[in-house]
Amino acid sequence: MLNLYFSPGSCALASLIALEESGLAYEARRLNFSNGEQRSLEYLAINPKGRVPALVTEKGVVTENVAILAYVAQIAPAARLAPLDDPFDFARMQAFNSYLASTVHVNHAHKGRGYRWTDDSAAIEAMKAKVPQTMGESFALIEEKMLEGPWVMGEQYTVADGYLFTLASWLPGDGVDRAGFEKVSAHHARMLERPAVQRAIAVERI
Repeated sequence: MLNLYFSPGSCALASLIALEESGLAYEARRLNFSNGEQRSLEYLAINPKGRVPALVTEKGVVTENVAILAYVAQIAPAARLAPLDDPFDFARMQAFNSYLASTVHVNHAHKGRGYRWTDDSAAIEAMKAKVPQTMGESFALIEEKMLEGPWVMGEQYTVADGYLFTLASWLPGDGVDRAGFEKVSAHHARMLERPAVQRAIAVERI
């Protein structure tokens, strides 16, 4: 049995979606960030980073969305959640997911997690003010150069779609009008129609 540790509203929604799409049996383990459960000794024994997602498998723990998404796609090949038979396309999918993790998520984190980079309150406020610009620029690049349509990789739905959906869901809170990105908006609406996405969102709300 797989166990996924997540927190509502976090990037772990991407891994929840992947697991729901995969058909694999798993248990969702909610962490309450508001009371610091991610820093508890019990959770740090699972993921010393104190962050989510973390996927507990029979072989050990996998952390980071990029790794978890690839792992889920590989252990559930029948679900066709990645171009597993094409190393180049698989690498392109990983490049997309890595961009979301290393650039887009970091842009977003400057709004509420500025203390990771500085203790200067004025600098933290400056970082917050920059978020609409950096998130907007990142999604302009995704819109114009990276999202092939109808899915991230074109005709084949992959785990990259759940990841994009998750981060695109943050845009209104980051001061960015998602409607300004036609392809991203259409992708977001298309994702909301998928039963697996609906189930994953329901898991977050339980």
